[in-house]
Amino acid sequence: PHSILNGLLLEVNQRSHLSLFVLVNKHKPWIESSYHGIITENTDAVLLDPPLVALDKDAPVPYAGEICGFHVQGLSAPFEAVVLNRTSGEGRLRARGPIDCERQREFTFIIQAHDCGTGPKGHAKKRSHKAVVHVQVGDVNEFSPVFGQLEYHGSVTEGKVYDSILQVQASDQDCSPQYSQICNYQITSQDTAFAIDRNGNIRNTESLSFDKKSHYKIRVTAFDCGQKRATQDTVVHIHVKPICKPGWQGWSKLVDYEPGMGGKLLFPKMHLETCAGSVSWIRTTVELETSGAGRGCDRQSYSERSLQKLCGASSGSTDLLPAPSGVFNWTATLVTDGGRDSDLTYRFDGRQAAKIPDWVVPQNLTHQFTITTWMKHGPSPGQRAEKETLLCNSDKTEMNRHHYSLYVHNCRLVFLLRTDYTQTDSFRPAEFHWKLEQICDKEWHYYIISVDFPVVTLYVDGVTFDPYLVTDDWPIHSSQIDVQLTVGACWQGGRNGMWAWLFTQYFRGSLSGLTIRPGKIESQKIISCLQSCKEGLDITSPESLGQRIKFHLNPAQSLVVMEGEDLEQMNAALRKVTYINSRQFPTKGARHLWISTAVQCFGEDVCISVPDIEAVVMVMQPSEPRITITGAEHLTVPASDLALGLSLFRDLHIISTVIKSDGQTNSDHRSGAFKEITHNLDYCDIMVLGEELRAGLESLELHHSALSGKHLEYANSSTGMSIYGVDSISHYTEVIRQVRYQSRQAVDSVRTFRLTCSELNGRYISDQYTLQVNILHSEEAIEHVNHVMAPPKYMQIIHPTVIESNSYSSGDILNRWDFVPAVATAVIVLCIAALLVALLSVYRLNQPENQEHIHKHPLPEKQADCDGSSLSITVNPLEVRQTIYMLKQHKTP
Repeated sequence: PHSILNGLLLEVNQRSHLSLFVLVNKHKPWIESSYHGIITENTDAVLLDPPLVALDKDAPVPYAGEICGFHVQGLSAPFEAVVLNRTSGEGRLRARGPIDCERQREFTFIIQAHDCGTGPKGHAKKRSHKAVVHVQVGDVNEFSPVFGQLEYHGSVTEGKVYDSILQVQASDQDCSPQYSQICNYQITSQDTAFAIDRNGNIRNTESLSFDKKSHYKIRVTAFDCGQKRATQDTVVHIHVKPICKPGWQGWSKLVDYEPGMGGKLLFPKMHLETCAGSVSWIRTTVELETSGAGRGCDRQSYSERSLQKLCGASSGSTDLLPAPSGVFNWTATLVTDGGRDSDLTYRFDGRQAAKIPDWVVPQNLTHQFTITTWMKHGPSPGQRAEKETLLCNSDKTEMNRHHYSLYVHNCRLVFLLRTDYTQTDSFRPAEFHWKLEQICDKEWHYYIISVDFPVVTLYVDGVTFDPYLVTDDWPIHSSQIDVQLTVGACWQGGRNGMWAWLFTQYFRGSLSGLTIRPGKIESQKIISCLQSCKEGLDITSPESLGQRIKFHLNPAQSLVVMEGEDLEQMNAALRKVTYINSRQFPTKGARHLWISTAVQCFGEDVCISVPDIEAVVMVMQPSEPRITITGAEHLTVPASDLALGLSLFRDLHIISTVIKSDGQTNSDHRSGAFKEITHNLDYCDIMVLGEELRAGLESLELHHSALSGKHLEYANSSTGMSIYGVDSISHYTEVIRQVRYQSRQAVDSVRTFRLTCSELNGRYISDQYTLQVNILHSEEAIEHVNHVMAPPKYMQIIHPTVIESNSYSSGDILNRWDFVPAVATAVIVLCIAALLVALLSVYRLNQPENQEHIHKHPLPEKQADCDGSSLSITVNPLEVRQTIYMLKQHKTP
């Protein structure tokens, strides 16, 4: 019973407590009516004001007085609330995921709190009233400014300063004003004449000039208010527009000219801008300045003597300043001026001079002769200028008399001519003076002194000048004293050993083409030809200019003058002006152009002024020729045949090629193919290597008939032979093949000759072709007979081996063996015949009667040419080997 009583009491107690709990949860939770919160984007924590706290008056009763949760209403609200402490009712609002301010900057939603109810199972829960929550999203500066355009374009007129030329704009994707606004723009280009303000307006800080610079390119960046910089700058192009100025437009300052292209239009798109002004008359002058090319322009770089012959002057001219060679060697010590790309000119600095050999000096000068030269000369240094001698003929020794001379003194040109008593004994004109600006202007001019005594005429660039002063003197007494002709100074001979021979009155300047020739100058036409340019200006289709345009070309074609009343016709006429250069190998370099214009307007006191312009024609490097000489490199001949003369170059060949590179540079010979071209030569030298030819015993001979119909001459000496004159390669080849070497007495066993040829006075030199002549003496022939190995009497020509790549395949070479038996048979027959002839020759040489007969009856000249040309055989090395094999098989002795 006691246990039953206890159970009843416990049950009554539990029921009383239950009824107590139900009675306690009679209040609902309480929260604030509104909340304001802030959340930083990309985070989940929300800072609320006031803090999230729910209160319940049932507290501290368990369950009824505790807060079990918060409920957020609104499906679009990405937030949730959690209870931190059920007893105190503290809670926390947080985001269910990352919040992006750029998508939504603020949120508004409803929140309620509820208690835990009346027991563990949450029965009879009570909810608070609804509270409004406003949450603002805090921005993070995660985006950089971006320009609306990658490039901006603006323009200004030169000479003006603008407050704003154009405006650039950048934007930022951040959501807040702090980070989305652009607070600053900045120009990142250095040293620019522009500035930019905070709104992106660009202005120029100084006036701009179209002529100085017509286009500016600047870079601009932007910063937001959080000082984050744009990831990519924008480019601003500012174009400077010129103020309308009268002048020529549409022309190029540099015009390239390729050699061989004929004429090239200089101004194909040129037109005159008059800025809406009306003009009634226009005159335009185009001038070509070519002083930088050779002797004042691109003339043919041949010797003056050759040019005189080409221009039709009578023969007999003596070139006193030729290109250095084996025969004409007195200019070898002089200093050339201008290099290989221009004319052959010599520079004299007051220390160089040349003595002309006696065999060169013309001996038949009487009362009529002509001196020609190109000269470039400047003012002489010092207050008392000395005489500067170009040409002087004076005594070699003793009296030091000047017979004739040409010199410069104080920018005056003076020609001295002293006659001798054998011609006259009266007081006669002796010195002729000319005072001209050209003598000291440091430019090239062409001088001709034409003597028709007692009248002496000077031509300078084709214009005639009479002497302003003529002084008389007594003739020179005749004597037996030899004279010396010199260039660049005057020869001062010593007397009885009292002083040394020396030069005096040195020349300071440049000379070219100095010649002296008996007779007067023939005509003005020849003078014009001698100084003519191969380059100049021309007009394409002048007949198409119309009658309203008048034009004039000066004789040198360096000046074009056009006049007209119609502006468009003048523009069309100027577009037809061309540059021409007819030289096959022109001198490379710049030629300057000047254009000047005069304009008249309709009834206006002040007319427009057209400024002069300057341009350059750049002549490009021509394709240079490569002159190649081929032929036999060794000749073998009996000494007895040399008395009749030996043709040295019977199988000579001269060709000229250029590199055709197909668009690649000519410097790389491997990149192109050789193309044979045709042009002239101006000299070929045959030099004797080793000991000079023995006077009276050895010589090089050339019959004058070989020069018939050709523009060639030759000079001979103990050191060799020089063939000169402007003529074709074929004519030179034909003449050189007829040069003979003659020896009247036994000489050394070897003689060596070297041949070189030139084009344009040494501007292009051939390769050096060397020929060795092996001379067999009679003793050597007898020794060979004793060994039964005597060579034929006629010389053997050993050709250089020439291998043509890709000519034959290995199969083609093998197929040649089919012809070997025939070749071997022919060689055997020839060897036997040659052996018999050699034996017979040796036998006859050993007989006294035959020796005497040979001296009394020399062979005809044609027989002397039997130098083995008919026996010249070019053999493939494989065929030689097979022939030897066949000879062994036949056991030929």
